[in-house]
Amino acid sequence: MSLVQAPAVGISSLPLLSLLERGPQEYHQALELQRLIHGEVANGLRPSTLLLMEHQPVFTAGKRTELTDRPFSSTPVVDVDRGGKITWHGPGQLVGYPILRLRNPQELVGYVREIEQGIIDLLADFGVRGGRVDGRSGVWIEGERKIAAIGIRVAQGVTMHGFAINANCSLSPFEEIVPCGIRDATVTSISKELSRDVSVMDLLPLIEAKVVPILEGLT
Repeated sequence: MSLVQAPAVGISSLPLLSLLERGPQEYHQALELQRLIHGEVANGLRPSTLLLMEHQPVFTAGKRTELTDRPFSSTPVVDVDRGGKITWHGPGQLVGYPILRLRNPQELVGYVREIEQGIIDLLADFGVRGGRVDGRSGVWIEGERKIAAIGIRVAQGVTMHGFAINANCSLSPFEEIVPCGIRDATVTSISKELSRDVSVMDLLPLIEAKVVPILEGLT
């Protein structure tokens, strides 16, 4: 079965297309799937959809990435058309791509804040207190450890790219870069904060309970 044929799951009105059970996905193939779904949503052929997956190890470089930001690494670096700088994706990190026809596509800051709130609510169910930092996107622990990153693009009124939540991923790849261009902070994971293993599959029910309802309200 191809990626695009994976069944949508969930009880909400927002289809949730999860590839988590298939293991980490190669980034270029997943990006093509994201673009395909984006085109279908933009042309009215598919409802807004949340795509979930893990990636094989990869660095993705947003539009503001500078040459000096790039790592000296054997891990692939892929240039992408989202905002922001460079970050890492890989096993143990839940990546969500909300491909949504927004009611108000000009309200991008509000869109990011809503995603942040959904992730903050998700973390709270694990007993992890997440929050925001003024002037910086994503979700933070005590204002200094980033636990979830967000980078988006809107084309034809439909969103692409999305969020990445560190569940039990290795944090060492982040040492090869300045994550999201922020030099005075570190990166953490749910597992590190709790000193116990929390997998991406452990997050799935809370994505449906905490994040999906917020996304539904934006479409």
